Amino acid sequence: MKKILFAAAEGAPFYKTGGLGDVMYALPKALAGKSDLDIRVVLPYYASLMPEQYQKQLKDVTNFEIKVGQNSRYVGIKSLQLGQVLYYFIDNLEYFGRDGLYGYGDDGERFGFYQMALIEMLEKVDFIPDVLHINDWHTAFIPVLLQDKYSWLAPLRNIKTILTIHNIKFQGVYDPIILDSIFGIGRQYFNEQGFKYYDAVNFMKGGIEFADKVTTVSPSYAAEIQTPEFGEGLDGILRENSYKLTGFLNGIDTELYDPQTDKNIAINYSIQDFDKQKAKNKVQLQKELNLPQEDVPLLILISRLTRQKGLDIFLAMLDDFLVLHHVQIALLGTGDSDLENDFKWMQERYPAQFSANIRFDEKLAQQMYAAGDLILVPSAFEPCGLSQMMGMRYGAVPVVHETGGLRDTVPPYNEYTNEGLGFSFASFDAQTLNQVLSYAYDIFTQKPAAFKQIVERDMRADFSWKKSAELYLGMYRELWQN
Repeated sequence: MKKILFAAAEGAPFYKTGGLGDVMYALPKALAGKSDLDIRVVLPYYASLMPEQYQKQLKDVTNFEIKVGQNSRYVGIKSLQLGQVLYYFIDNLEYFGRDGLYGYGDDGERFGFYQMALIEMLEKVDFIPDVLHINDWHTAFIPVLLQDKYSWLAPLRNIKTILTIHNIKFQGVYDPIILDSIFGIGRQYFNEQGFKYYDAVNFMKGGIEFADKVTTVSPSYAAEIQTPEFGEGLDGILRENSYKLTGFLNGIDTELYDPQTDKNIAINYSIQDFDKQKAKNKVQLQKELNLPQEDVPLLILISRLTRQKGLDIFLAMLDDFLVLHHVQIALLGTGDSDLENDFKWMQERYPAQFSANIRFDEKLAQQMYAAGDLILVPSAFEPCGLSQMMGMRYGAVPVVHETGGLRDTVPPYNEYTNEGLGFSFASFDAQTLNQVLSYAYDIFTQKPAAFKQIVERDMRADFSWKKSAELYLGMYRELWQN
């Protein structure tokens, strides 16, 4: 039986801030049904953030100490079985007993500790993986450490590593002093072929250079990050390593996101009765958000409220769009304070048309998917994107910017051939966004039969992990056979 260990800084259903958390739940779950695989996941133990129902199921496995620089630090290992996947949690309250996952001044030390504790855990829990699948910068330095700090440990020498880049923008860049003060290693790989980035240590660069394979979360994003426009300074490194770089499209958990069984929505429905039942879900959401209960197009937007997500160009065209169209818009998310305040102001200005919900609320998100006619994802760049797939699963037709995974998942509607899964725009500006939203509005209001066919195609589309899980499995097999 082959052993695969996933490592990340977050994972649903325990805690997540975005798509990475969803992937860490859905991909291991999709692979765990294979009889010849032992699938496990390791995460930090954010004690105050884990839901109580899972806290009660945790088992203490072992504890030990590791060196962080010259200091000894406690490492506790807990475990929890969820379905067919065994989860490990690395416990240290000093590093992980906080109110949030990221954004602290000592994140370099926190996730440096996490990566060393993870490696030193392997022998102690008697699980040496054939493939260690790491994710984003928080775990990207592990291949460097296996080569440098831990190469003397014979059981760890044959571990193959895959780094998945969920967002190249976040890289883990730190002063070289951390090589001594955290990792206790020298500078033999602090060079252009290693993890040196200008005069700093770059976790992500180290992972790209040292991992056996590098993947991203969509084919288009794999191509985009090899260009100066999207590569965030690492495009040259990625071009040099293009021989081991692949893009596999993320999926969604189609059992979790299913309008027929979702307990969070008012009325369950299927592709056979979506038009009637979706209207009832819309009424329920309108009541919830204090919007008039009118039969008008409902546009939903569920996102981090940042410029990367295109919320600035959306805001710039919002006044004109609301004045000219009899439409309602429901927004959910948190982010940049200026954008949050601007959207609150738009709600005050258009209380019958615009609802700004500045918070994180998974149940409300599900209700919005079930009620929405259109879902907007206007990101400037988007490695994969999951909300457009979730929207389609519930019959909310996506309107997206043609970038990354949005391009890969939403072929544009062609009214002449009656093909496509949504509406898309190429030029990233407010005017173009206004035009494509107005076009989608016209199709909804003037050609309801055509719009219904788009919804039906969306709900039939297969965005499960089945295909991508098979692609990953093929990569794993390639690695352990070499």
